[in-house]
Amino acid sequence: MAGGSTIEITDPADPRITEFTAIRERDLTGRHGQFIAEGTVVLSMLAKAHAAGGDVVAEKLLILKNRLAGLSDLLVRFPSDVPVYVAEAPVLDAIAGFHLHRGVLALGRRLPAPALTDRIAALPEDALVLVGCGISNHDNIGSLFRNASGFTADAVLLDETCCDPLYRKALRVSVGSVLTMRYSRQGSAEDLLGALASSGFEIWALSPAGTVEIGAVTPGRRVALVMGTEGEGLPEAILRRFQSARIAQAPGLDSLNVGTASGIALYAIARAMGRLG
Repeated sequence: MAGGSTIEITDPADPRITEFTAIRERDLTGRHGQFIAEGTVVLSMLAKAHAAGGDVVAEKLLILKNRLAGLSDLLVRFPSDVPVYVAEAPVLDAIAGFHLHRGVLALGRRLPAPALTDRIAALPEDALVLVGCGISNHDNIGSLFRNASGFTADAVLLDETCCDPLYRKALRVSVGSVLTMRYSRQGSAEDLLGALASSGFEIWALSPAGTVEIGAVTPGRRVALVMGTEGEGLPEAILRRFQSARIAQAPGLDSLNVGTASGIALYAIARAMGRLG
C-alpha cells in the first residue's frame, strides 16, 4: 500500500492535511500547481499518470476509514513515499467542510509545463488535437478533455484565456482525463494556432457558420479542431484565417454546447482518420 502503514487523522486541524481543508470554498490550482482529486475513478487516473511519469504526480491521499479495505488494490498502485491518511466520517467531513460521501481525496501536483513548441513537437506525425479558445466554464473544459480522451485525440491545447483544467470541477467532469491527456495552457489563440500551422497541422475552426459540414471533411494527416467559447464563438480573425466547419442541426437553434459540439466533431474526424474501430 502507498506509504506502507496508514496514518490516522483525528483532528481536523492537523497541519499534515491542511491542503484538504474547506475544499468546497477554494481550489489549489495556481498555488504551486497543486490540485484536489475526488473519487475512485479520478484517483485511478492519478495513479496511472503518476506511474507513467506524466505531467502530474500524487503527493498525499486522504481516505474515509471504512473505505480503506475496498481500495487496497488501487492504493498499492501509488509509490510507497505517497502518504495515506485516514479519518472517520465526522473528522473527514469537518476537514472538507461538507459531507464527503465518496470518502476519497488526493492531493496532486502538476509538474512544470513544457514550452508550447516542445509540446507540439512531441506529437506524432498523424496527430489529432483539440484546441480550446476562451473557454471559461469548468464543466465545458472537463467535457473537452473527456471527449478528447474518448475519441483518441493526442492532446488538448488551450489558450491562456481558458480556465485551468485542474480545478476540482473540471477534473471531476473529465472523469480524470485531465490527468492522463497531454495538454498545454499558454499563449494567445493566434500564437497557438500559428504554431500548429507551422508544424503542418490542418486547422478546422468549428462554427455554426462554418463553410463545410463536419461529416464532409476529408482530414489530412495532422488535424487540429478548434472550439470557441459559448455565445461569442471563435473570433472572426480565426474563422477568416483557417478552414471552418459546422455541425448540421435543426433550424432556429443558435448553437450547440461546446462540450456536445466537441464530441460530435471529434467523433467525425477521428472516424474519418481511421482512428476508431
